[in-house]
Amino acid sequence: MESGKKVEKVAKKRSAAVLEEGGDTCAVGNEVQSMLEKFGADVNKAMQVKQKHLESLTKNHMTGSQHKLQQLWSNYHGQRKKTTQQFSQRVSTAVQQWEAEAHRTEEQEEKLGNLFRQQQKILQQARVAQNQKLKVVRELYDQFVKNMEEMEKSQNEFLQASQEELKKEMATLQKKLLMEAQQQEMATVRKSLQTMFF
Repeated sequence: MESGKKVEKVAKKRSAAVLEEGGDTCAVGNEVQSMLEKFGADVNKAMQVKQKHLESLTKNHMTGSQHKLQQLWSNYHGQRKKTTQQFSQRVSTAVQQWEAEAHRTEEQEEKLGNLFRQQQKILQQARVAQNQKLKVVRELYDQFVKNMEEMEKSQNEFLQASQEELKKEMATLQKKLLMEAQQQEMATVRKSLQTMFF
């Protein structure tokens, strides 16, 4: 476009110079004008061709860019969908594993709870049995102490009774021996008297 203007300016300068120098007829001016118009038309035609070519390139570029954008968007959408699916699958797997672990933990807690209750029941039963045995031992000890006290009391009473009986027997024996001694002594005295007087 700028080159056409430059050519037109040059042609105008030449035509002006011709008119000034030679002072030729109008035919020369018309010829120059015709040449200028033809040259301008050629330039306009060339510019239109270039403009159409540029528009075609722009259109092709836009079409290619749009295609690339669509492809990029499609790839992005597909990658995002794939990533989302993978994430969902991983989350689902993790949740399933967590639920399984939670279920196993709950079962273990229930088993431990049952075991604890069983052990607690066994300990309570053992404690009751120990208390009962301890009670039996205490009762046996109390009965033993009572029997020993009664036996000791009975022995003391028997000893006292035996001592009293022995004292009575000793007193009776002593009295009998004394009486026998007295009788023997009287018999001796009587015998002595008889011997003396007769």
